[in-house]
Amino acid sequence: MPTPTYVPLANITLGSAASSVTFSSIPATYRDLVIVANGKFSSSNSLVRIRVGNGSLDTGSNYTTVYANSTPESQSATETYWTLGRWDNVEGTMITHIMDYSATDKHKTALSRRGSASFSNLQMNASRWANTAVITTVSVLSTDNTFASGSTFNLFGVIA
Repeated sequence: MPTPTYVPLANITLGSAASSVTFSSIPATYRDLVIVANGKFSSSNSLVRIRVGNGSLDTGSNYTTVYANSTPESQSATETYWTLGRWDNVEGTMITHIMDYSATDKHKTALSRRGSASFSNLQMNASRWANTAVITTVSVLSTDNTFASGSTFNLFGVIA
């Protein structure tokens, strides 16, 4: 089995607070995508979410997520985004691996993990986007807060 190679595709560092960060025109030449976000929210804790799409972001109820952490497991209802976990106003890191994003014969799946200094647990999520389209756009967002200035968001393409 070949060793996966991570190819940097984009790096965004916020110069001011923002409620979302979008990667667009993602080429369909890799097997997987990996998003590494490091930062915090400007104020109290909030949920970090992701929307994906082919050209434009899908805002329909086509996303589901299963959560696992130190509290009982739960599954989200059908949502208009993937929920990745809770961040707060203390720096944390979130890593999301989107598998087979360029395949046109299957729904897209993602695995995410999150940790931060003030939360004592590690949260992990498995998510599905009910669509077979190639993902060319990804947005990391909060629906009720802003990412603080200095937060970084990196996108990698994975070659198998």
